[in-house]
Amino acid sequence: MSKILIVDDEKGIRDVLKEYAEFNGYEVFEATNGFESVNIAKNNEIDLIVMDIMMPGLDGFSAVKEI
Repeated sequence: MSKILIVDDEKGIRDVLKEYAEFNGYEVFEATNGFESVNIAKNNEIDLIVMDIMMPGLDGFSAVKEI
């Protein structure tokens, strides 16, 4: 099963993306900010990351560089 990481500080956006991904057979991980996304990506084999750019703390561009 392919794994997707959804990173967004808005719960509503995460929920919609998660619903579509799970419906299509993906295992979904969620993160609310860039720091969480780095930790999840480093500890799991993620096939695709859907990342918000503007988030408090560590923004999407910086998180991608860390990952």
